[in-house]
Amino acid sequence: MVVKRLVPMSVAKVAAALYAVLGLIFGGIISVISFAGRALMPDSGDAGMAGMFFGAAAVIILPIFYACLGFVGSLLLTALYNLVAGWVGGIEVDVA
Repeated sequence: MVVKRLVPMSVAKVAAALYAVLGLIFGGIISVISFAGRALMPDSGDAGMAGMFFGAAAVIILPIFYACLGFVGSLLLTALYNLVAGWVGGIEVDVA
């Protein structure tokens, strides 16, 4: 079987969901590091609170940011794949 064409919107939706999950994981890691850093720092006033706010916001902002970039990137790359696959014949897949 040869994959000659992919539906760009379908690939982009799946990629956006996958990148959102990755963004949630990375946002969680950044949040934990931010809160741990704040707990280990001596009292630094407003600077420490800004770091904690960034850590909490990372859980919200990074999944959205990753999903948007993953959507646009995969949409463009899928369209490019369709163009190139028309020239060279696509990817051969052996389904057992």
